[in-house]
Amino acid sequence: MDNYARLDGDDLVLLCHIQPGAKRSELAGEHGGRLKIRLQAPPVDGKANSELIRFLAGLFGVARNAVCIENGELSRQKRVRIGNPVQWPPSIDRPVGA
Repeated sequence: MDNYARLDGDDLVLLCHIQPGAKRSELAGEHGGRLKIRLQAPPVDGKANSELIRFLAGLFGVARNAVCIENGELSRQKRVRIGNPVQWPPSIDRPVGA
């Protein structure tokens, strides 16, 4: 499993580096030991955080309320918890037993 992703019980915890204001929302590899995510939304009025939750919920096949920003709500560096992910994007290594 990548350094930026770990399991905590049935939950996946991601360390993310966010780049708001991109042309489209997408995974963009690794940046400083974190998963780099480009977000289409601007970093104002919580729009980037809302887009991050929507984007990750779609990637992992969970409801939006299963995605929680645990740390870094006002920062580009965030820790995000995804409750019981159903599917995995190919760019993130799936842990054994998941």
